[in-house]
Amino acid sequence: MTIRDMTIAKLQQLPESLLQEVSDFIDFVAHKHQFQSANHEQQDVSQAWEKWFKTVDSLDVAPAESNSEY
Repeated sequence: MTIRDMTIAKLQQLPESLLQEVSDFIDFVAHKHQFQSANHEQQDVSQAWEKWFKTVDSLDVAPAESNSEY
């Protein structure tokens, strides 16, 4: 029996009065994990930008030659 099956079996044994509380808790857990996932993705993007800036800052830039044909 999977954890999903065991959880469903437990839900079916609960009185109707407790199901709203369980539903609210499921919503809370889902929201918490979505927030953590989004926060982790934001950290990954921040780290990528930081790495890019460090790489760009270390580049040698040669001055452009003057062009008097403007």
